[in-house]
Amino acid sequence: MAEPLYQADLDLSALEDQTLALIGYGNHGRSHALNLRDMGARSLLIALRDGSPSRAKAEADGFEVVSMAEAAQRADMLSLLAADEAHGEIWREHIAPHYRPGLTLLLCHGFSIEYKMIEPPADIDVVLAAAKGPGGAVRSSFEKGGSLIGFWAVHQDYTGQAEARAKAYLGGLGCGRAGVYSTTFGEEALADILGEQAVLVGGMCALAREGYEQLVAAGISPVMAYIDTVHELKYIADLIQSRGIAGMYEAISDTAEFGAHEVEGPIRDAVRPVFEAIVKDVTAGGFAKRWVADYEQDRAGLKAMRAKAAEHELEDTGRLIRRASAFGD
Repeated sequence: MAEPLYQADLDLSALEDQTLALIGYGNHGRSHALNLRDMGARSLLIALRDGSPSRAKAEADGFEVVSMAEAAQRADMLSLLAADEAHGEIWREHIAPHYRPGLTLLLCHGFSIEYKMIEPPADIDVVLAAAKGPGGAVRSSFEKGGSLIGFWAVHQDYTGQAEARAKAYLGGLGCGRAGVYSTTFGEEALADILGEQAVLVGGMCALAREGYEQLVAAGISPVMAYIDTVHELKYIADLIQSRGIAGMYEAISDTAEFGAHEVEGPIRDAVRPVFEAIVKDVTAGGFAKRWVADYEQDRAGLKAMRAKAAEHELEDTGRLIRRASAFGD
């Protein structure tokens, strides 16, 4: 693993003499814009669709709001922070007809380049500048004097400045406080999707639901089942984040650790074929095609899956526990 770069290693001068446009002002867009301004970016534009509800917030924060077409015309560096599945549409309709050669297109995920949602022309730079974590955490960690770890990659270097601009952008987010590493678009895209689908979201929720159902079927009360399979996930996640997996094991009871070591192997054996299938599907572009197709159908599939997930009986139990916890606070 290459040694990381830290804030002192990153030249932020590109932020002082370049016009930087950010498309989107959600969690990522707002956090990026505020951090970049605090770190010395002098010419920042926020690009939004007509009628965007984010316009008032961006203007209240003191930023100039322009159309995406105007941003493409004026920008030296353009950070595309809208939802990944919308990147192809935004590129084709709002950026490609208006950009100037020499533009640096920055992405915070590898998705839209790796899976060809965007097929960039030869006369621009294309770089990855990814702060690894939720958009809101980019700002909240910065305000506390920390940062998220950053990753950079160059897909296309037309100006000869692509790498320098990617690193400057990450420095402007403050990522050098935690460390900045090199990667590739393909590596970031696969890691991001597999991590979310199989571990952080899909895998965690599947284990929690199955554990809850098994306990209730065994005669355990729903409240007890929820606490032991869902509610306490936060405490374990906090321990892993602060101490690592081995450190988490040191912090919990010997009973919990002994049983966990016994079942970890069988669980891994059971899910390994699922993980392998996800890697093959994502690498081949299958997931990207399905997701973009669903986006183009107004997210009909996602909405149906979301509604079905909300019907699970553990949601009622969770609401009861959260109300009780709030009352106790």
